[in-house]
Amino acid sequence: MPSKKFSIATAIANLCAYASVHLSADRYDLIYARNQLLSMFGQGEPSEPDKELPDFQTGIIDPIVNYAIENGMCLPEEALLFETKIIGMVMPSPSSVIHRFDTIAANEGIKSATDYLNGLSVKSNYIRMPDISKNIKWTAPGPKGDLTITINLAKPEKDNKQLLLESKLPQTSYPKCKLCVENVGYPGALNYPPRQTLRVIPVYLNDEPWYFQFSPYVYFDNHCIALSEEHRPMAITPATFTRLLDFVDLFPHYFIGSNSDLPIVGGSILAHDHFQGGSKVLPMLTRPAKKVFRSEAFPEVTITIHDWYNSVISLTSHNRKELEKIAAYILHNWRNYSDESIGIFAKTSEQHNTITPIAEYGEAGYTLHLILRNNRTDETHPHGIFHPTEDMHNIKKEGIGLIEAMGIFILPGRLLDESRGVVEILTGRAPLSFAALSDETNPLSKHLSMIAQLANDYGTNLSDEEADRAVVNYINKTCIKILECTAVFKDTPEGNKAFDVYLKKMNFKQV
Repeated sequence: MPSKKFSIATAIANLCAYASVHLSADRYDLIYARNQLLSMFGQGEPSEPDKELPDFQTGIIDPIVNYAIENGMCLPEEALLFETKIIGMVMPSPSSVIHRFDTIAANEGIKSATDYLNGLSVKSNYIRMPDISKNIKWTAPGPKGDLTITINLAKPEKDNKQLLLESKLPQTSYPKCKLCVENVGYPGALNYPPRQTLRVIPVYLNDEPWYFQFSPYVYFDNHCIALSEEHRPMAITPATFTRLLDFVDLFPHYFIGSNSDLPIVGGSILAHDHFQGGSKVLPMLTRPAKKVFRSEAFPEVTITIHDWYNSVISLTSHNRKELEKIAAYILHNWRNYSDESIGIFAKTSEQHNTITPIAEYGEAGYTLHLILRNNRTDETHPHGIFHPTEDMHNIKKEGIGLIEAMGIFILPGRLLDESRGVVEILTGRAPLSFAALSDETNPLSKHLSMIAQLANDYGTNLSDEEADRAVVNYINKTCIKILECTAVFKDTPEGNKAFDVYLKKMNFKQV
């Protein structure tokens, strides 16, 4: 049977019908959107949708975008921009999404409201699940808790042609960054993601206007972002703890955390004050206490040292005000604390000590987890004394931010093909040539020491399964070592003693 002839008018009708059913778009808004789409595609009158709607991506969106490319309405490189534009035309308006969110929260609870916004984000392709599902994820067992490791394939590397096109685009200052609320509805460009399908919810944290949205990259369940309305640099201050606790008052089913405010130990965006959170699934949150302390100055707070790879002080209390005060006390103390014996210098010509804070709420009350960080460098450690050493950069070189510090590693997509190349050597299908591997143009050159170690340990006559396991185990152990590198107080007799000294200087007594 011959395939049905494509009709752009029918495709537009299908898109509008999908928006009505799955995006809760208003029927009057859809009349307007349909006319805008018909005009855009040069159609004089509408068509009826198919009785059974085809798949959203492959049966509705892709054919419309392909039609636009074939008819010169956009370049192939602009496919994502065009796709987001047409979906944005049938999306519920930002104000109607806010109204629906608030209505659901009032009648069904805040979790139902966040489920609604998350579902809308997925169904509108703001969260591109077909791309995210390509990511490779596994669990890495470890002595202080399992890690989650992901090879990120959702953001493929750009080819030279696209990079050339991007290089010719003018630089703009609007929006000021990718987190500003002005991104809502922004059309984007080849070098900037389109955001016509982004919807945000206004909230108040510490009596300031902030916005709640979901991350388009979904590194864990319900990965969300809270962002300041004001475009200002990241800053960890006592007000940060207030904002974090305000957030878990509003969204008690989520955790929320802030990246540190210094390079190396901070996140990828330091120019805009923001938090990240979501479902309480991050590995660090499942770990028990290793030591328990009390303070006469803060009697209603339980102080614990987390049994985790880096240096975490956890504070738990039903008394929120007291919790905020002790967190501010620790922040001030840590900003100025040095211990030359283990390489901790709070300041040189600049500030080095800071904190990565995380908040959650549960049966025990409010909890603030404070990960102690230091970003100092020296000649021996130019990338950071408490940062992975260069022999680990083939796996992860970037700063270890909030998500990695809590046990979810987002590794670059290049690792997939490079790991396959290592497997080829370990199985003997590719020669082990140190001369070839020493050539920096060889994509495996960065893995020279890894390949040498694995070949020495296992030989080069492994089965595919054995070689895969050897490479994965190497990556697992490296990620654990990376987290251990970030610990300012190492899990050694010397490091544990120094940690105890620090806590005693704050008049915390072990119980």
